[in-house]
Amino acid sequence: MIKPDDYASVRYVVDDVQTAVDFYTTHLGFTVNMAAPAFADVTRGPLRLLLSGPASSGARATPDDAATAGRNRIHLIVDDLDAEIARLRGAGLTFRTDVVGGPGGRQILLADPAGNLVELFQSAGNMAELYQKAGRSHPSTP
Repeated sequence: MIKPDDYASVRYVVDDVQTAVDFYTTHLGFTVNMAAPAFADVTRGPLRLLLSGPASSGARATPDDAATAGRNRIHLIVDDLDAEIARLRGAGLTFRTDVVGGPGGRQILLADPAGNLVELFQSAGNMAELYQKAGRSHPSTP
C-alpha cells in the first residue's frame, strides 16, 4: 500500500488516460498502481504521477484559464542522456528542445501525448559540490 509520505505527487491533466499510462509505462519506466477510465496513478521511484482525464475531479477542478499544459515539468534523472534520447527516438518519440547543458548537467524536454513536459536530466556529477557551495545539502544526501 502506498503511504502518502513515501512519494512526491504531481498531477498532470491529460486528454486520454490510457494513452498517458501507455506513454509513461512504456517509455519512461513508470509502474501502474491503479488505472481507471478517468484517472490513473503511476509511480517511478519516489515520484507518484496522477494522470487525470477530462472526467476526473482533478481535471474538473482546473480553472478554464489554466486548461492547457504549462511550463512546469517533472524532472527524471537518467544515467546516460544520449542513450535515452536514442532509445526514445527509436520508439518514435520527438523532443521539444535540443540538449541544453550547464554547470549542473545536461537536459532535454519531451512532451507526453497531452503536451505536458517531461525533462530528462543527466547530472554533471558534481551536484553535491554545487549544493555545498550554496550552503545546502544535496537532496540525495541522507
